[in-house]
Amino acid sequence: MSAAAILHLLIAFALAPLMTGVANRVKAGFAGRTGAPVLQPYYDLARLLRKGAVYSTTTTWVFRLGPCLGVAGAAAALVVAPWGGGRATLAFDGDLLFFAAALALARFGTILAALDTGSAFEGMGASREATFAALAEPSLLVGLLALARASGELSLSGIYHALTPGHLAAPGGVAVLLVAAAFGIVFLAENARLPVDDPNTHLELTMIHEAMALDHGGPDLALIHYGAALKFWALGTLVAGFVAPVHDGAWTALAAILGGMFLLSVAVGVAESVMARLRLAKVPNFLAAAFALSVLALLLSAHAKGGS
Repeated sequence: MSAAAILHLLIAFALAPLMTGVANRVKAGFAGRTGAPVLQPYYDLARLLRKGAVYSTTTTWVFRLGPCLGVAGAAAALVVAPWGGGRATLAFDGDLLFFAAALALARFGTILAALDTGSAFEGMGASREATFAALAEPSLLVGLLALARASGELSLSGIYHALTPGHLAAPGGVAVLLVAAAFGIVFLAENARLPVDDPNTHLELTMIHEAMALDHGGPDLALIHYGAALKFWALGTLVAGFVAPVHDGAWTALAAILGGMFLLSVAVGVAESVMARLRLAKVPNFLAAAFALSVLALLLSAHAKGGS
């Protein structure tokens, strides 16, 4: 566990909400508006933490546990998340499964809290979240297996440390590009971004993630927003790792991944400005494309290894 890895973890906890602010500011610029300050997510978190919480008489301790599990799961994923060519704070063989399981735990807590309210709208949002997660999670897992096959490593840190610009010219380079495309789709879906979901929508019939937080308020809602920001950073490191595979030293890799995360936030803002939201019936096809890319990448990586 290096000092740079610990610093990356602390920076992630501190700057995760900033990424949402950057994406929103880019969207405002495309729309010709000044937009909210880049630090607006921090102001919102501070405002919510100062408020009290009101709980329905139909809810139980599960409703209060949900936001905590959301933050805990995203934080656990961050601990094993690599950053470019740098090593994660905690790296071990099989941590790629731990990464996916931690994110699944965060989602499970949010879904349980939504169902505990007994609200029809929150139940609808939870059902949609579970349905789309069943399509997105296999794409993530199969993509990680393809990278593990191509690199010969079983750790996320080892996999991303093996990625270099010259690796794309290797026999398994096409598989890496396919996984990068699949992870881009999964990143948008898992973070409730367009074209899968609209984080700024207020129409209940089209809500997915936001529908599950309708009854939360005060500190609980702050935890949900902060957990979503940590999840954005954790999955963002996987996508940015393809863009910034720097191996010239831990501190250089840290600077590269910070720049990569900033560029990713700008890219999200641009994509949401030029793309329309898909109809709910079309979202499964979008996620199925990510799964197909991951499976194809796994087959190509296995072929490349078998032929080498």
